[in-house]
Amino acid sequence: MAWNEPGGNKNNDPWKNRDKRDQGPPDLDDVFKNLFGKFSKMGGGDGGGSGKSMGKLGISLLVGLLVVIWFVSGFYTIKEAERGVVLRFGEFYTEVEPGLRWKPTFVDTVIPVDVQSIRDLDSSGSMLTEDENVVGVQMEMQYRVFDPYRWNFSVINPESTLSQALDSAIRYVVGHSEMDDVLTDGREVTRQRVWEELQSILEPYDMGVSIIDMNFRDARPPEEVKDAFDDAISAQEDEQRFIREAEAYAREIEPRARGRANRLNEEAQAYKEQVILEAQGEIARFEELLPQYESAPEVTRDRIYIETMETVFGNTSKILVDTKNGNNMMYLPLDKIMERRNGSSRSMKDMLPDLQSLDSNNNQRNSNPNNNSRVRDSRFNNGGQ
Repeated sequence: MAWNEPGGNKNNDPWKNRDKRDQGPPDLDDVFKNLFGKFSKMGGGDGGGSGKSMGKLGISLLVGLLVVIWFVSGFYTIKEAERGVVLRFGEFYTEVEPGLRWKPTFVDTVIPVDVQSIRDLDSSGSMLTEDENVVGVQMEMQYRVFDPYRWNFSVINPESTLSQALDSAIRYVVGHSEMDDVLTDGREVTRQRVWEELQSILEPYDMGVSIIDMNFRDARPPEEVKDAFDDAISAQEDEQRFIREAEAYAREIEPRARGRANRLNEEAQAYKEQVILEAQGEIARFEELLPQYESAPEVTRDRIYIETMETVFGNTSKILVDTKNGNNMMYLPLDKIMERRNGSSRSMKDMLPDLQSLDSNNNQRNSNPNNNSRVRDSRFNNGGQ
C-alpha cells in the first residue's frame, strides 16, 4: 500500500517513521547492558548477584579465547633458504634463522628473504655507440641476496634500483665502445666491462647483493643495415677459419720438417762414422800388408792386383776371352748376361756394343791363331759403369 493513498491513514509516511527510528548510532552503554543481560539470562538470574557473576565469567571466557587466538596466530615458519627480518612496531629488531618461530601478533612483523636462490634480471634496449651507430643490446644479470637487512632497508625498492643500475651500466659501456666490438669479437670485453661498471654503481648503495654472473644474450644492428653487417661478420669468421687452418697446417708441417732434419742428421752422422771406420780398416789392412810387401814385393803386388781385378770384374757383365788354348769354341752365357742386365736395369740396346766388340775380337783371333791376347771392351770404366 502506498503511504499517501486516500483513506486517511497517515501512519504510512516513511519520512515520519524514519524520524522516530533513526536518531543516530546506538549507545555503547546500551550495547554492553544488553550483552550482560543476555549472559545473566543464560545463568538463570533476573539481574541480581548471580547474573553479574555469570556476566563476568562470559567476559573472561571471551577474553581467554581472544588470547588463545592471538597466541596461536603468532607462530610462523622460516624456510631453509630464507632468513627472517623482524620489525617491532615498524623498527628493525633482529634477524631469525630457518625453523618454527613465534612472534607477538600486532607487535612484530616478519619479512622472509630468500638468501640462497639465484635471481635473474634482464635489460634490453637500443643504444648509441661511440662511433654514432645504433645497436640493440640485451643482457642478463644473475645475483643473490646475502644480507636481508640491507636488502630491505638500504633502498626503498631494491629490484627497481638494480634494474636502473643495470641499464645505466650497459648504456655507459656501449656508449664508450665501437659498434664492431659490440657486435663481433668484443662481446666478452663488453660483458666484463658492464659487470665491473655495475659493481661500481651498486657499491655506494650497500644493498647486500652479490653479482653471480653477467650474460651477453644478444646484440644486433638496426634492420636497415643488418644484411651488410651479416656479410661483415661472415667475412671475419672466414678470416678466423683461414687463420686456424694455416696454424693447423703449420703445426702439421713443422714436426715433419723437424723429423726429416733429424733423420738427415742421423744419416749424415752414420755415414761419417762409416767412412771413418772404413778408412781406419783400410789403414789397418795396409799396415798388415806392409811387412809382406817389404819381404816379397813382386808376389804381394801381383796378389793385390789379382784380388782387385776379381772384385772389379765380379760386379760387371763383361766377358774376357783367352785364346791361349787355340780356337776352342766358347758359348756365351747369354741367359746369365740377360739376368745381370735386367738386375742392373740396363736394356738390350746397352748390350749390343759389347757383343759387337766380342764378335770383332773373335774374328781377329781366328785370323791370327797364335795371337794370345785379352779382349776387353773399350767402354769398361770404373767397374763396368
